[in-house]
Amino acid sequence: MPIGPARMPLFDHLGELRMRLVRIVVCLLIASCVFYMATPTLAQFLLQPVQEYMPHDANGNVLLNVFGAFDAFGVRFSIALWASLVACMPVIIWQVLAFFLPALKPNERKWFIPTFAMACALFVLGTVFCYNFILDPAFQWLTDQAGGFAQVTPEASKWIDIIIKFEIGFGFAFELPLVVFYLVIFEIVPYAKLRGLWREVYVGLLVLSAFITPDASPVTMFLLFGAMISLYEISMLAARIVMGGKIKRQKEEIERQAKEDAEWEAEWAERQRQRKLEDSADD
Repeated sequence: MPIGPARMPLFDHLGELRMRLVRIVVCLLIASCVFYMATPTLAQFLLQPVQEYMPHDANGNVLLNVFGAFDAFGVRFSIALWASLVACMPVIIWQVLAFFLPALKPNERKWFIPTFAMACALFVLGTVFCYNFILDPAFQWLTDQAGGFAQVTPEASKWIDIIIKFEIGFGFAFELPLVVFYLVIFEIVPYAKLRGLWREVYVGLLVLSAFITPDASPVTMFLLFGAMISLYEISMLAARIVMGGKIKRQKEEIERQAKEDAEWEAEWAERQRQRKLEDSADD
């Protein structure tokens, strides 16, 4: 893959960004046209994990409801668009990484292909995890809330929309290991410091899990929370293996800095005490 110069005028950078965005948009449009023809099959596939909570026709297919003349078109277009996003995710990730590639040092560019492969694999893993382990308990909890006072009437636009949000949300959430890994590898955040702040990190992941899941179910939130903690710890382990002795040196540097700060604070407190004593003696 040709690599552009690291230093370019602003308008050249904007031109390259526009070129890559155009490639992404063209791929999405082409894929959307293809997937639009297959939306009935895709809809049945998306609804497979939650079909027991929905009515069926004589052939055993899941039935949804549309309440407007244009709702069916909107639902089909939505399914085609989001299916295109998932299918074109390798192209999107490639274009995004390629845009930032010239800014990397030569020894850092060796991570390009592994990063691309892992980003694609983690996104797919997130969608598969959501499809197999999240949708069923999520919709079970949500539909159970109507028990005793209402009957659930599945509306196509809303059910498809929330399933798509689940899938895309989990796909992006599973990119967390790459973010953590490169924060440590590029020493943006020292490993020892990140390891020491594990309580704060866990709380942050819990909040992020609540934000990403599109429903109000604690079941899905804690399932995502558990998955993200596992991925976080795996990324920290991978960073520790790759960095080796650097982590020990980082820890020693943090301890040295903490010792110097403590000594400086003690010296400052002593000066303040002596000054107060001198002021008292003058009075």
